[in-house]
Amino acid sequence: MWVKRMPGWGGKEVVKDMKQGFDDVVARVQKCGRKTVAVSVAQDSAVLEAVKEAAARGIADAILVGDEAKIREIAASINMDLSGYEIIDEPDVIAASLKAVKLAHDGRADMYMKGLIDTKDFLKSVLDKEVGLRTGNPLSHVCVFEIPGIDRLLFLTDVAFMTYPTLEDKVNIIKNTIPVCNACGVDMPKVAPLAAVEVVNPKMPATVDAAELTKMCEEGQIPGCVIDGPLSLDLAIDAEAAKHKGATHRKIQGDADVLLFPDIHAGNLVYKAIVHMVKVKNGCILTGTKVPVILTSRSDTFETKVNSIALAAVVAEELKKG
Repeated sequence: MWVKRMPGWGGKEVVKDMKQGFDDVVARVQKCGRKTVAVSVAQDSAVLEAVKEAAARGIADAILVGDEAKIREIAASINMDLSGYEIIDEPDVIAASLKAVKLAHDGRADMYMKGLIDTKDFLKSVLDKEVGLRTGNPLSHVCVFEIPGIDRLLFLTDVAFMTYPTLEDKVNIIKNTIPVCNACGVDMPKVAPLAAVEVVNPKMPATVDAAELTKMCEEGQIPGCVIDGPLSLDLAIDAEAAKHKGATHRKIQGDADVLLFPDIHAGNLVYKAIVHMVKVKNGCILTGTKVPVILTSRSDTFETKVNSIALAAVVAEELKKG
């Protein structure tokens, strides 16, 4: 646990005890040992910068798959010593992605990372029937945030992959997210299926799904977590709001760990509002795969890419337990 100071209302300083932050995630990596990441089409300066930093912090080593000449040229420009890296030379983008994902499929790499390749082609390699990372479960995306004023990590899902999840999809999203929470030190995550209101309205499908998820959890169909929905965002993350609204009977009273969005529009808008308006730390991975998949955007910061590698590393360790 560490203490974080931040400006509060009226300029007063508020002291928050951080239960978990990204420093804790990195510390967990160092306890479980360095991992190996296979990088698909590695001739990308931003990705190589992140890989270089991840190695320097003791998070992960990397196997770089792609155009070796271009990889070496970029590495020289960022003062990256490649003597400790395995490089698999494959100039063809599609072939490189298949060679890289096969490393993870075969157990030579603990996680799989996107480089200079279109997302659709990268995902094709993830889903390849012969060398991909299919598990039979639907894939979903989770983004983990350390936000000023929130005393714990928040897990946002799905903000980038599933567009209009059905009730069944939402069950799978939750099941995909629980090991990510566990890997970060949250043993019994509180999941808030979000909606605009806190009561069930038959004309608002998101509230109906949220209530059904809550019931399924109570009946033991979704183990390993606590689900309470529907919940509005303020009740999910703000204990004072829950108190003022008289929600003291709820299982979640401003202390949600997982924010489950009703669709990609809600999730993506909240995600982008946070990253562009607040100074935060975050990392994102694709879940439901054999190993964690690091699918960062070119607009993501350097630190986000490094955090995503650290997040994938602890999740990789957690998946070995299952």
